[in-house]
Amino acid sequence: MSYSRLDFDFCYRALESRDARFDGVFVIGVRTTRIYCRPSCPAPARPKRQNVTFYRTAAAAQLAGLRACKRCRPDAVAGSPEWDVRGDLVGRAMRLLGDAVVDREGVSGLARRLAVSERHLNRLLVEELGAPPLALARAQRAQTARVLIETTDLPFQDIAFAAGFGSVRQFNDTVREVFAGTPGDLRRARWNGENREPGQLALRLPVRQPFDGVGILEWLGARAVAGVESIGGGVYRRTLRLPGGIGVVSLQPADEHVVATFRLSTIADLAAAVYRCRRLLDLDADPEAVSGALATDSALGATVAANPGRRVPGSVDGPESAMRAVLGQQISVAGARTIAGRLATAFGESLPEPDGALTHAFPAAEAVAEADLMGFGLTGARQRTIRELARRLAVGEVVLDPGVDRDEAKRQLLDVSGIGPWTASYVALRALGDPDVFPAEDLGLLRAAARLGLPTTPSELATHAERWRPWRSYATHHLWAADSA
Repeated sequence: MSYSRLDFDFCYRALESRDARFDGVFVIGVRTTRIYCRPSCPAPARPKRQNVTFYRTAAAAQLAGLRACKRCRPDAVAGSPEWDVRGDLVGRAMRLLGDAVVDREGVSGLARRLAVSERHLNRLLVEELGAPPLALARAQRAQTARVLIETTDLPFQDIAFAAGFGSVRQFNDTVREVFAGTPGDLRRARWNGENREPGQLALRLPVRQPFDGVGILEWLGARAVAGVESIGGGVYRRTLRLPGGIGVVSLQPADEHVVATFRLSTIADLAAAVYRCRRLLDLDADPEAVSGALATDSALGATVAANPGRRVPGSVDGPESAMRAVLGQQISVAGARTIAGRLATAFGESLPEPDGALTHAFPAAEAVAEADLMGFGLTGARQRTIRELARRLAVGEVVLDPGVDRDEAKRQLLDVSGIGPWTASYVALRALGDPDVFPAEDLGLLRAAARLGLPTTPSELATHAERWRPWRSYATHHLWAADSA
């Protein structure tokens, strides 16, 4: 099914078969019960066709006066892969909504980032998704609130603030409307009473299966910057630069989810922190759609079939990823890690006190733009490139937030002296979460292509890769893995 539209017959077949692949892609509204469910809802009776309406978002179902199903919990699923695939205004808006931009800047701020009027943005989202920005943000707040109610012992006033509500009354009213119960009802039904270390929030991040959690943590661990990131015992940890300050997260893949344990400067950063970690681990990907498209290639098929849950590692901070990409130009991964660690120690913001091996956030663009980079192992040309990139990031001439136009961001990057197509592609793949990047001139890809019987010149390989759209970023990672095997 195309993510860009909902076909009633297709969606109803998914409902009849309880197809979990579409959990998070759409929700099912049932007029007779006034509830909405995920496609895989285990309720014994299937609703009749004449009683069903399909909605692109939970917000649209809520606007129609429906409540979330208490049996299948439609908000507790991985998000729709559509918002990573789409590069249009709606996709960009949904990525920014996921990063809680409306909570921090309002609808006017969201529209400003997208360079459109509020009226046009409202009209477009209502036409495509059935809900305006405020309703979409409200649905996200409700989801965040339920997670905190059920998995922490935080006071409800703190949860209301963390979820982005303007008042406790608004929080209470929304929980009642969406979940047909008070916050106390939800906590009594779900709170498991586990003791947690003071100052920490431990949440379960849902993930679409299959998921190669070990593989993505190994990839991140191989590039971990000392003081900023660490890995050990199947747990990846790193510092986070968030709107309200510096935080720390630990990410540990489990059977059906990822356990994320946060320590934040302000609880108001929780929604943004969760969203950025989901992007980092590519948790909203549709692995069956990706594998189904790539496995049809006779040369790549065996590699894809052997690794159906492979993900494309993303980023928690676009400027950091871009600066690290420049540091890594034409040197080894180990060499890039070493230089990045030196920069972090010299110019990164220190944690109030070390958190295990974590001591610093990666330097902000403003700090790097003014830094003296002599003695860090960078050539003169590389120093000029990274300082110029940092300057443009700091003043907004290069923008790498989740809602940026990806093509425009690539043009902005290529306008920086010393940044070529490979670096721009790598930044698009990591920082922008673009699922359709293929740097055909990459030597690792060319070596893997030779091993697998694919074309071995950049132009021929790029032409062959057209058949892998819109999942060329996943093909890139499969080929990189084949090269390092």
